[in-house]
Amino acid sequence: MACLHKITSPFSISSSSSCKPPTKKKQELNQNVAPISISRRSAAAAAILISVSLISNPQQSVARERRNRKAIPLEDYLTTPDGLLQYYDVVQGKGPTAEKGSTVLVHFDCVYNKITAVSSRESKILAGNRTIAQPYEFKVGAPPGRERKRDFVDNPNGLFSAQAAPKPPPAMYTVVEGMKVGGKRTVIVPPEMGYGKKGLNEIPPGATFQLNLELLQVMQPEGK
Repeated sequence: MACLHKITSPFSISSSSSCKPPTKKKQELNQNVAPISISRRSAAAAAILISVSLISNPQQSVARERRNRKAIPLEDYLTTPDGLLQYYDVVQGKGPTAEKGSTVLVHFDCVYNKITAVSSRESKILAGNRTIAQPYEFKVGAPPGRERKRDFVDNPNGLFSAQAAPKPPPAMYTVVEGMKVGGKRTVIVPPEMGYGKKGLNEIPPGATFQLNLELLQVMQPEGK
């Protein structure tokens, strides 16, 4: 009587108790099946890794979106005494205070529509088209442009041209007053205190933009 076989899965074959011992051909078939079962285990492991990745990545994306969405409410901004500027201290410094007449060293970034249009962190040098982070030095309360006493200054990264430095907005010369070294301040700059009717780089004419300041150093005027 012929032996009856029952297929229990696509990858294994079982026979009834009345069947003869497996033939050599069947043994070869079983040997060929083993690598397939290992492959299935590998696929299962890969599926687990993919599922973990799909779970973790959205969490990272959500956290990133929360950081990006973090905005300062307009009502939290303070207004300068002249009423021209609104500012918010993101970080309160703990060093010396910038006073009118003192010389300060800052980093500044002008941001429009989330694009950094002007920045002291991208100052150009003469030796090639490289860019370096060159802090900007000026006197608090002085008219814009008076701080450029030298055409060139020595820089560890090469010869730096003050004339090639990014042009800061007029607002920076007054709004830095009261900051302490280590402090970071964000300022809402209207066109009349910014780049006016001409604009600059990605900042269009007549545009209001955001100025981010970081106070690095304060040099008090002589006699203080």
